[in-house]
Amino acid sequence: MGTVYYHLDMLSDYLTQDKQRKYHLNDRGRLLCQSLKGGGASSSTLQMSETLGHRLSRWLFLVPVFAKTTQSLKLLPLALIIFVAGALGSALASSQSLLFFYSPFTAYQFETTALLYVFNWISLFLFSELVIYLFFKRTGGDLQLFVCLGVASFPVALFPYLYMFLSYEVARYFLLVLTIWSVMLLASAYSFSKGLRLDKSIVLSLSVLYLNTAILLVTGRLL
Repeated sequence: MGTVYYHLDMLSDYLTQDKQRKYHLNDRGRLLCQSLKGGGASSSTLQMSETLGHRLSRWLFLVPVFAKTTQSLKLLPLALIIFVAGALGSALASSQSLLFFYSPFTAYQFETTALLYVFNWISLFLFSELVIYLFFKRTGGDLQLFVCLGVASFPVALFPYLYMFLSYEVARYFLLVLTIWSVMLLASAYSFSKGLRLDKSIVLSLSVLYLNTAILLVTGRLL
């Protein structure tokens, strides 16, 4: 369902619905269709869109990977491996996960530190399901969202392994880059699993980052 919602949302400027809720091209849609059939400059423009920048953005958002999450069961092991790797890394580095951030120390034992990492991402999964339903009325695609969140967590799952070889003062700069990348991937996760347009999913992922930051500031845990 997420893929259907996504394409309908992306084409919303060119579609209209009748009383039977069937979709039809509106005036802009018919004009675009005529332009595409005409070829010429339009075809050249479409060919030129596949630029290096476009390809780079596809890989920054891991679009080829997220596109395969429609077969969620096949990619579920990958998501679980990433979650487990992040949890083990957090415990081995004795660095407590704070979702997109890390504390340079932890007062918990190995097992608890690892479980806290998993707990944070499961909490994000449940929070995302609730917010997307309340604000966008999107349902379904639950397993796909879980798999997508596993992929989105990959950058921050890498950080503890860097921290084991670098001082926190140096590693924290890598964490900034990895956090930005993870937020971008979170936007892709929402877009592919729940069919949100990328502009909406980016706003949602930034809101999650803002909420994460605000909670840590209020609790005095953001260093």
